[in-house]
Amino acid sequence: MTAQNFLAWDATQVQRHEFVGGDVFPMAGAGEAHVTAALNVAMALRQHLAGTPCRTFIPDMKLRVEAADAYFSPDVMVTFSAADAADPMVKREPVLLVEVLSPATAAHDRGDKFAAYRKLASLRELLLVDTDSRRCDLYRKGDDGLWVLHPFEPGQAVTLASVAVEIGADSLWADVPAAGA
Repeated sequence: MTAQNFLAWDATQVQRHEFVGGDVFPMAGAGEAHVTAALNVAMALRQHLAGTPCRTFIPDMKLRVEAADAYFSPDVMVTFSAADAADPMVKREPVLLVEVLSPATAAHDRGDKFAAYRKLASLRELLLVDTDSRRCDLYRKGDDGLWVLHPFEPGQAVTLASVAVEIGADSLWADVPAAGA
């Protein structure tokens, strides 16, 4: 399947899908902890960025990574791009991506998906949110082009330099059920 065929086909589907190099992958359904954590991050970002040209998106918005021949559906995405503002269906120049980890997707999110995301010249940060451990791993691209891990332990606020915001632990984990609950 080509990337263009994928977009046309995916628009007719009930379930969300991702596309990598001609292969289509169904997105697994998310549980309450996953959805709540993603919503908390998206709400904090949307409120912080209100009144600016920056836009915050949730998984129904596709992300195109041309260099990986892929379309992804990140849990949360922020873009400042005028080109992205002009395209109502697909974004290509995010500065921040957020993935909420699950046991089924954690290895992929940390591995192949992060490798594809790193091909985005615009991307400055990737936040990986682990609802089970209440930890976050933030990867930030330095001026030298290297990605550096900034871990946040349970109870710590998460600082996102790409959008100049700090999300407190109380906001991040509000109403997120504890692991096993």
